[in-house]
Amino acid sequence: MLEAGADEVAVVLRALPEDVRRRAEAVPIVFEKRPSRAFIADGIDDDTLGLFLGPSALDDPGASPLPAQIILFLEVIWDANSGEEQPFRKEIRKTFLHELGHSIGWDESELEARNLD
Repeated sequence: MLEAGADEVAVVLRALPEDVRRRAEAVPIVFEKRPSRAFIADGIDDDTLGLFLGPSALDDPGASPLPAQIILFLEVIWDANSGEEQPFRKEIRKTFLHELGHSIGWDESELEARNLD
């Protein structure tokens, strides 16, 4: 599952325009199975597919005590797609792009307009 997730993210990164790819490659991507107890205690749902943490490109870098990062919850994405390989890979791409959009500074309405909701 981890390998498939990393492979799909690599495919997406290669397909991005160069200026966006450079920005995207500067944001660490973390793969976890599921949201941790700490995330859930902070109000993150246990069925969350991905998460962007830290300041976006539009924020002051000191605005957050956390460094920017994208977290993809692979078991949650797998379960949401009934354990089927192709839908899982498609959701990895969509979730990664959604969280990457947050790192750029897009809000939910901007993501929805780009079919990344």
